[in-house]
Amino acid sequence: METRTAFHKRLREIQDDILVMGSMVSKAILRSIEALKNRDLDLAYQIVADDKKINQKRFEIEEKCIELIATQQPMASDLRIILAVLNIISEVERIGDYAEGIAKIAIMIGDEPPLKPLIDIPRMAEQTVDMLRRSLDAFVSRDAEAAKKISAEDDTVDQLYDQVFRELLTFMVEDPKTITRATRLIWVAHNLERSADRVTNICERVVFVVTGKMEEIGASKY
Repeated sequence: METRTAFHKRLREIQDDILVMGSMVSKAILRSIEALKNRDLDLAYQIVADDKKINQKRFEIEEKCIELIATQQPMASDLRIILAVLNIISEVERIGDYAEGIAKIAIMIGDEPPLKPLIDIPRMAEQTVDMLRRSLDAFVSRDAEAAKKISAEDDTVDQLYDQVFRELLTFMVEDPKTITRATRLIWVAHNLERSADRVTNICERVVFVVTGKMEEIGASKY
């Protein structure tokens, strides 16, 4: 009994760590868009530097999972949770990499005049962050139905990406001088679209923990 109590206590600590990591990544995404909109190079460089903290958080959680397996003799259902944790933090860490990538694009753009007001790209970021936060909450609460609903919202991000892509393509066709600036913004939108796909992967792990079945609940078009 004491062993089970200790296991669940450690597992709660790990889940808290996942929420902290998710918060770090959510802030990185929003701040990367802020740096892009405001041509804030200092902020962009800070986001790139802070990505190491996100990576370190992932390593810490992995070590705790390994220790849990080694010391608590988890049952099959426990192992399913631990395996899901390892997959989820990998997905969250990759989203952090996409945020870092956007910050690097902001640095590449530097103080160039904006090609167009950023409207749909910030919407993509806000939607993705909202999906990420709720997907991690769904994991903690073991809410498979919420996870499935969140995954379906990936279509909204895909639609925004299509809209951004078409609009920027029009700029490039009408004025070849805009190709470089437009391409960089497409990279930003693509990073956000891929981030939302990663959230869908997290949702699939939530369903796996609850049902014991791995199933594809959202298929990316890209």
